Amino acid sequence: MNGVPRAPLLLGLAGLIPFVWGALTTLSDPLATWGAANLGGRFIGPYIQLFYGAVILSFMSGVLWGFATKATGARAATGYALSVIPALWAFFMTGNGPVGAGLNLMFGFAGLLVLDFAFWRWGLAPEWWLKLRVLLTAIVLLCLSTGVFL
Repeated sequence: MNGVPRAPLLLGLAGLIPFVWGALTTLSDPLATWGAANLGGRFIGPYIQLFYGAVILSFMSGVLWGFATKATGARAATGYALSVIPALWAFFMTGNGPVGAGLNLMFGFAGLLVLDFAFWRWGLAPEWWLKLRVLLTAIVLLCLSTGVFL
């Protein structure tokens, strides 16, 4: 990831662990059995992904809000209004069981990438931001797809 500072890259990749773990325990029955026995049923498969995904979408609203503080006037007002969308999406759209919630989280993360692009385009996010967000979003979507489509 040329140009992405090491700390955000490493922390972003570390933040993928629950998504990857959820995908692995969806794809591997022995790993799921071990995870359920040692961590609990809530920490395997789509369940960890759904819980953690809702937390991350909500967290990203705060990140976008922080970017909006760099703007003034109408751009700031627009940024603040847009920044709450991921948290509201996580709150209202992650019900209906693991498949429906997983699909809605996928839409939420795809929509978040659109918002990331807007904030980046407006010069409110760091220059390297979109590179990192595209990578992380692609991995999140791939992991969430295991619970939705398999």
